[in-house]
Order: sequence, then structure tokens, then C-alpha cells
Amino acid sequence: MFLRTILNTAHRMVYPFLSTFARGLGVDISTMSYLMVARSLIGATSPFFAPIADRHGRRFGMLTGFAVFTLGVGMVTIYPSFYTLAIALMLAMLGKYMFDPSMQAYFGDRVPYAQRGTALAITEFAWSAAFIAGVPFMAFLIGKYGWVAPFPMLTVLGALAFIVIWKIIPREDPHHERVTDARAGYRAVFAYLPALAGISIALWATAANEMVNMMFGVWLEDSFGLKLAALAGASAVIGISELSGEGLVAFTTDRLGKPLALAIGLITNAFASLLLPFIGKTEIGALVGLFLFYITFEYVLVSHIPLMTEVVPSARATMLALNVTGHSIGRAIGAFCAPIIYRHFGFTYVALFAVAFNLAALIALTRMQRK
Repeated sequence: MFLRTILNTAHRMVYPFLSTFARGLGVDISTMSYLMVARSLIGATSPFFAPIADRHGRRFGMLTGFAVFTLGVGMVTIYPSFYTLAIALMLAMLGKYMFDPSMQAYFGDRVPYAQRGTALAITEFAWSAAFIAGVPFMAFLIGKYGWVAPFPMLTVLGALAFIVIWKIIPREDPHHERVTDARAGYRAVFAYLPALAGISIALWATAANEMVNMMFGVWLEDSFGLKLAALAGASAVIGISELSGEGLVAFTTDRLGKPLALAIGLITNAFASLLLPFIGKTEIGALVGLFLFYITFEYVLVSHIPLMTEVVPSARATMLALNVTGHSIGRAIGAFCAPIIYRHFGFTYVALFAVAFNLAALIALTRMQRK
């Protein structure tokens, strides 16, 4: 959970401070949104690296992920510019998407399916920890030292995380039998309709989330003139909502069953999306709406992961990496569409698109269960 908080802080700090980074670099929001699209599409390459954890072991996959992450954020530390920031965001995303499936497969190998929702929910607390602690701390650094300040700190933390993994994860892994043919894992996933339906759930649900993710900071600034400290406070509110969502998953998903919990999450997130622009006419209402939106999305996300760990057990890391690809494509769709829709139609239509994407995910879940 602690190691993932480092990765997730680097991932999440861009959203509330999108305008801050744009001003610091002398570019507009549209340029930054294209950078976010490129970052998301980089995540779609994760299947090319998925066999690393299946072939060379979970430890190797986790170490490689943090090495790539640290290299990326270190580049901005050495030479801050738009281009090094672009490379850093892409390498940080790639490192995260190498680490996460390796880590999830590591737990999938060890924890029985009946308890796996609780175990993985604990690691997912890193998402809320990033918003509760990580992003506000980065806001403090930005306010005191400028937009570059988070990157030296992330470089040091990335190096420490690499050392921690090196020390605590055993070299020999009796729980995992390494595969020799990486293509067999791809064939097992692509030939199995429930696996493809599960990946599409990740795509549509994440597209819905990214629509709001991309624009909530801009929306709060445009609507209420909120500045850096207030945006950091909004991030903390979102972090608390996600912490609540992860706690709900830990206590309920294994009891309800993963598919039912996921369906409940998708339906409630669609309602929260619909509600957001109507109650968001005041600062308090906007924060309450964001709380409801993020708690329900976190319930979707954390219910979905343990379900996917058992769809193709013979190629668990490959399956989870392809699931990450679904998330990446969904983020790219949301990051591309959100600024255009917001600019031309306003935040209400951003929220309506989020509802539509959630309904598409619910249809995919129905199809998955049927098979």
C-alpha cells in the first residue's frame, strides 16, 4: 500500500494541478490534455510487458516498474521542461502499469479467491492515501518551491521503494510456476469471451471516471475561483471518499460476491454522475457530489480487480496487464473527450457522458456473467 501510494501520488497530482503545470510551462489546458491522452495511451502498451511477471517472476516485474518510474521523474528533476515532463508522465505511467499487475498477481498467487477482495482492497487504499496525504503534500511543495518541486521528492521515494522491494520480496517464489511461452497467455485471454468482457468493463468504467477526473479542477476554478490550497482540500475530500469506498469493498465484496458488488458500484456511480452537476451549484454541493462520485467509482474499481484475478489463472499477470490496457484506453477516451465537451457544452454534458460509459460497463458485466 505504501509503495503504491508513491506511484499513485505521481499519477494523481496532475489532475487538480493541471492549470498550475500549464501556467508553469507556459502552455494552455488543451496542450496539457493532449499530454494526458498520450500518457494514457502509453498504458495501453502494458500487455507487451505483461509476460515479464509471468516469465521472470513477480519480484522482477515489481522492481522493473519502480526502476522505470524513478528514471522518469528523475528526468524532470535534472532538466525541467515540457518535454521532460511529457516523458516523465509516460514513464511513470509505464512503471506503474508494470508494477501493479506484478503486485496483484503476487497476491493472487497467495491469497484464496474467497478472501482476495479484502486483501487487494487493502492495497487499493493507496489511491485514497495519494489524495489524502500525497497530493496535499505536493501542493505544499508546489506552493513553496514551484511546479518542479514534487519531482525530486518522487525521485528519492522511487529509489527507496526499489530498495524496499529488493529487500522484502523473496527471490525464490514457490507459489508461482513461471511460464515459458508468453504467447500462450495472450491466446488464453483473447480466446475467452468473459476475459474480453471484463477488460471492456475496465475501459468503460474508467472512461466515465476520467471525464470527471480531467475537468473537476478546472470546473471548481471556473465556478468558484478556487485556488491551489482549496484544490488540495478538494483532493483530500476525494481521497476520503475513496478510502470509504475501499473500506466498503474490504467488508462487503467477498460477502456479496464480486459480480453483484461490481454491478452495485456501476449503478450507483451512474447516479452520482447524474447528480453531480445539479448539486454542484455551491462549493459544498460540488464537494459532496465529488465525494459520492469517487466513493462509488472506487467501489467499482476495487470490486473489479479480484474478479479479474481469477478469470484466467494460468496467465494471471498477463490477464491483469490486459485489464490495465482497458483502463488505459478508457482514460485516453475520457481525457480526449472531456475538454472538448466541457469547452463546448459545459460540465453537465461531461457528467452525462460519464453516465453513458457506466451503462456500457454494466452491459459488458451482464454479458460476462451470461458466459
